[in-house]
Amino acid sequence: MTQQYFLDIAKYNQWANTKAIEWLNSLTDDQWTQPLVSSFPSIAETVLHIVAAEQVWYERLMNIENPSWLPFTFKGDRLDTLRLWENSSQLLVDFIANMQNEHLASLQHYKRINGEAFTQPVYEILSHVLNHSTYHRGQLVTMLRQVGFIDVSSTDLLLYYRKPEIS
Repeated sequence: MTQQYFLDIAKYNQWANTKAIEWLNSLTDDQWTQPLVSSFPSIAETVLHIVAAEQVWYERLMNIENPSWLPFTFKGDRLDTLRLWENSSQLLVDFIANMQNEHLASLQHYKRINGEAFTQPVYEILSHVLNHSTYHRGQLVTMLRQVGFIDVSSTDLLLYYRKPEIS
């Protein structure tokens, strides 16, 4: 895996997140907060989890000692959440765009929210955070359909690769 590979996947992540944000901008407030059965109890909480994960991993990669965990502190509305999501996606793209291949194998020391310390290569962290967003975007599609929103389209990586004007 190379810096270019991760940059491609980060740009894909940003593209797919942008598509999801477009869907979410069309929801009513009731659809946004409607209780659902999934990993998180609403679309709002699922999106906040994705944003929080992208942000906390970015902050860890930037060696911020005590990164913020948004579900503990965030008080914004849907538009605030979606703006943060756009920003976190861009921060990951920028971080990867500005790194060297050698940095991928370097060890990153970080602490989980509960204080537990870990050390992992940067490439494992990037693989995780980008895959994590994909996993939860898939859940969002199902949740959106449950609240009656059916105007979803594919965010498959292959579709992204097939559209040269996207990348």
